[in-house]
Amino acid sequence: MSVEFRMVEKALNFLQSRQGEKFTARELASELFRLYPDECQQKRLRSKAKVTRLDTDEALIQQISAELNVTTLGSSPNIKMTDERPRHYYFSTKSDEAEIEAAETAGAFPAVGAKIAYTEHDLYPMLGQFLLKRYNIFSKRIDEKRSKNNHGPHGNRWLFPDIVGFEDLSRDWDEEIKSCAQYFGNRKTRLWSFEVKKLINRSNVREAYFQAVSNSSWANFGYLVATEFQGVEEELRILAGLHGIGVIRLNVDMDDGGPVESEIKIPAREREDVDWSAANRLAQENTDFLEYLKLIRRFYQTGDHTPAEWDCTED
Repeated sequence: MSVEFRMVEKALNFLQSRQGEKFTARELASELFRLYPDECQQKRLRSKAKVTRLDTDEALIQQISAELNVTTLGSSPNIKMTDERPRHYYFSTKSDEAEIEAAETAGAFPAVGAKIAYTEHDLYPMLGQFLLKRYNIFSKRIDEKRSKNNHGPHGNRWLFPDIVGFEDLSRDWDEEIKSCAQYFGNRKTRLWSFEVKKLINRSNVREAYFQAVSNSSWANFGYLVATEFQGVEEELRILAGLHGIGVIRLNVDMDDGGPVESEIKIPAREREDVDWSAANRLAQENTDFLEYLKLIRRFYQTGDHTPAEWDCTED
């Protein structure tokens, strides 16, 4: 058995011994270098006769990291990996469905880099922070429990997004330009809709995506948001190309910049006009959404908005 193969085998054994913990290939290589000095020294000696020389510890760790890739680690049925770069690998005997169930249970599924396992509700203010700090989008939580449910037990299924957003396009305009836009009825806002999940994998990717399609149909932009994606990058790009809903990875690793370092993985396709008929349905059913529209109306009446009335403010 070659040294390279033994390193992969030891990496798999290490992941199994630390079940559920997520590691990058670089982190795994560092652990193997620490745990198996003799094997690492053999690998170093073997490199003397090759073009690629591993004269330093850093070079050796980098080489081991390169060998612990998607092909070698991902071929194991119990190794799961994230889509974001750098990839994170972990050992789990759970099915994709069981992973989703664990993710939806508070405290059962910490995201990459998270010291604790956040609930979905914990993610809402984090998303709001990202939207405000990076894109000047003010956000508001839509609580589906505050709905009238006039259409029966499942009449409002997939109707409400988790978060809605308001973007003031006139934020940096001169006052004269704002007045002209007001007079001529030009658009001064963009409205946003966000569906939030903790984990998206192959078992729930289509359901989660079409939930976002359904509850974002009224807005200028619709997004599916999650803290972690596993093996669904290509599927999401196909769906986004067909339906226009974008994808955001919410960063909950406070040691890596926190929510403001989140990223738009796939930009949403803009709808030029808000579907007011669809918005009316949401407003009739949910008081939170009605309050959101009242804030938009007030902005068009006054040309200004009050940050304190939104869930994430400029403090």
